[in-house]
Amino acid sequence: MFTGIVEEMGEVIRLVPRQGAWRLTVKAGRALEASEVGSSLAANGVCLTVVERADNLLTFDVGPETLRATALEDLAPGAQVNLERPARLGAPLGGHLVLGHVDGIGRVAQVVPGRDTVTMRIAVLDSGLERYLIPKGSVAVDGVSLTVAALDAGAFDVMVIPHTLAVTTLGKRAAGDRVNLEMDVIGKYLFRFLQLGETGDAPLFEALLARQDLLRGRST
Repeated sequence: MFTGIVEEMGEVIRLVPRQGAWRLTVKAGRALEASEVGSSLAANGVCLTVVERADNLLTFDVGPETLRATALEDLAPGAQVNLERPARLGAPLGGHLVLGHVDGIGRVAQVVPGRDTVTMRIAVLDSGLERYLIPKGSVAVDGVSLTVAALDAGAFDVMVIPHTLAVTTLGKRAAGDRVNLEMDVIGKYLFRFLQLGETGDAPLFEALLARQDLLRGRST
């Protein structure tokens, strides 16, 4: 589990095919701490497992499905990538719960500089994903925890502060770039619970709500 607070930007050394999959090697700094073979790390919001560590390089295997379902295939040598180590027990949760399981891909439609922030409009390329978004809700864009500023059919806006632009790859994003999207896990579960209530599984749905004391005062 991650928080969407990027710890550093790594540098892509190579992304090459290997035995039916792909192998991604990244030059890292702070992310090297506590990262050993078998450790998890989020790269642009994708949870990957370290398979090799040598000096300041971390190498990951990327399966064909992961490459297809994310924008990792766009990475080229020299590109920067957002890195975050897993959340640690007792550490502050500065963003929101991010699993590192990308739901789909978005495309930057517009980048509008403002007085104190940059407004980024992102088109959702995978149909149906926007149903998990709500205004002022959370979304992870390339692993960065952001707040949905505005929402309409097939697209949403986020406002990015200068600090985030400086310490993540979002500062280098331009119209046309693809980004990884992970919707808020709490929103996805709530959507699923609502579906249960609409498809004949109302007793199960109500039991789940009752456990959270959400049916207080409702007759049974």
